Amino acid sequence: MVNSTHVSYFIMSAFFHTGVFKYLFFMIVMCLYVCIIGANTSLIVVICVNRSLHEPMYLFLCSLFVNELCGSTGLFPSLLVQILSDIHTVSAPLCFLQVFSLYTYGNVQFYNLAIMSYDRYLAICHPLHYNTRMTSHKAAMFIALTWFFPILHVVIMISLSAPLQLCGNIINKVYCDNFHIVTLACSDTTVNNVYGLVYTCTVIAALVILTFYSYIKILRVCFSGSKQTRQKAVSTCTPHLVSMLNFSFGAFFEIIQSRFDMSSIPSMLRIVLSLYFFTFPPLFNPLIYGQNLTKIRIICKSLLFGKV
Repeated sequence: MVNSTHVSYFIMSAFFHTGVFKYLFFMIVMCLYVCIIGANTSLIVVICVNRSLHEPMYLFLCSLFVNELCGSTGLFPSLLVQILSDIHTVSAPLCFLQVFSLYTYGNVQFYNLAIMSYDRYLAICHPLHYNTRMTSHKAAMFIALTWFFPILHVVIMISLSAPLQLCGNIINKVYCDNFHIVTLACSDTTVNNVYGLVYTCTVIAALVILTFYSYIKILRVCFSGSKQTRQKAVSTCTPHLVSMLNFSFGAFFEIIQSRFDMSSIPSMLRIVLSLYFFTFPPLFNPLIYGQNLTKIRIICKSLLFGKV
């Protein structure tokens, strides 16, 4: 019985009856998860075991891949269980654990992309000072901060959401979402809303501005520099730009999905759009970086096909 003081479980209402097709959906999602785990783990191993890749740019990439593993693991196992289940419920502790995992993934991704854009800005716009401005010690410090601040933010966010008195337990999604949990509250949510707004308008906005500022500076160098400089900028920045656009595309759909009425859109399409943010960046980023960054591509070929 749901009351206004305690909710022991949440119902994921976005799932719909698929009959025998649930086994097909299960296999598709399982294949996606295996591909994500395999691709990201492979590149993490490649970067870790090859000392020639122990440079700031590749260390930031390693952090990116680790984050994608964490985010995917927070989503897919629960999603696979729900696909096979006829009762789409999640206990409250597991729901908040999933919120922690998915929100940490999203926030760390913003930090990672911002730091990576700053790293490329230093390498292309200030190449002579790059080795002094971006040392391995500074890179390790940036990575530590990239994880510390998002985890701190998510812990504060959940500590504000968990004590809320809820008047319902139905989440119109296929995974737990803090925004929807807060909308179920029948107690005052002013602190939650103010905290979320302040964090978004300060931290997230600052990271987005830093990212775009860095790439604007890089583009100016591309257009005004020599042919060699343009080639270096294009070869190293193309995968970063594609990754950022892919992530931004997913984030845009996630915001639209959560904040606006999407009932006019078919339920299957709504589910796909809600999963884009957590599926396509982890799936395509290893392919993007593995194909476009020469060092990683050469080492991967040597591991697969022998000495190149």
